[in-house]
Amino acid sequence: MRTIKVKTGVVLNYQDEGDKSAPPIILIMGLGAQMITWPDALYYGLVNNGFRVIRFDNRDTGLSTHLDQHPAPSLFKTWLSKHLPIRSNVPYLLDDMAEDVLALMAELKIKKAHLVGASMGGMIAQLMAVKNKKRVLSLTLIMSCSSSPRPTAKSLNVFLKLSKFKTKVPCRDTAINYNIKLNQLIGSPAYPQSEKLLREHAIKTVDRSYNQSGYKRQLIAITASKNRDHLIRKIKAPTLIIHGSADIVFPAAEARKMAKLIKKSKLKIVRGMGHNFVPELMPKMTKWITKHIKKSQRKHLKKIRNKKIKMALQE
Repeated sequence: MRTIKVKTGVVLNYQDEGDKSAPPIILIMGLGAQMITWPDALYYGLVNNGFRVIRFDNRDTGLSTHLDQHPAPSLFKTWLSKHLPIRSNVPYLLDDMAEDVLALMAELKIKKAHLVGASMGGMIAQLMAVKNKKRVLSLTLIMSCSSSPRPTAKSLNVFLKLSKFKTKVPCRDTAINYNIKLNQLIGSPAYPQSEKLLREHAIKTVDRSYNQSGYKRQLIAITASKNRDHLIRKIKAPTLIIHGSADIVFPAAEARKMAKLIKKSKLKIVRGMGHNFVPELMPKMTKWITKHIKKSQRKHLKKIRNKKIKMALQE
């Protein structure tokens, strides 16, 4: 594991595997999740398929900088500030997190990359594909969305159940139990995981890093950031959208909406998949992403060749 310090002072912890001359893929993780949430089967599967693959901890997660000097403002007040003339002090936005990714690319001397974003990571990747389109070779959006969907009866039920596990003074056992319950509630109905596996993952996650305040600040960043529906129409990068039919965090309708807004995007709705990475589906997901990126890479190289030929003919 390595670290870099960006201009804002944020230190990012990352892992960089694969041939450094191979097409680069940057994996951007979701809300409150550490880079180890990317399954090794997917991560090393992409490396073994001939890519240079980077995963990292977003600011306020894992071993990257925790911005504890910024107490998390009220989520409700932040939401109101988007609709009413009420000021809310927001530590950072999704745009700032996108700048972190660009800083990481600069440090690693990566001019262009294929972006794979999960959940909130997909939101960050969308912003990059719009505002830094020359840096993005392709886009893969997994269980993500382009706007804040309205709460459903199912999602509200999940939050109510999770609230029972929160305590004012969090401890290791509480954090582990909360992580287990969270993954049980948002997981995939068609691919249930045993409590033993969920506990092993929870222990690994909590013992590596636990930052409840950071989770809140990231949630504030999502809430305070602008709706991207009008922006993602501008995305030109080849886009693959992977979503679960049983996702209660972002319903599948959100994926279908993105597919309509992003021209020539491809949509895969996975029956029975929820808002998590299913071990049984990792071989398929690796195959889908590999195929998508290799096709995008061929298109990119063809464009470069055609440009060189055109320049040679003009001389």
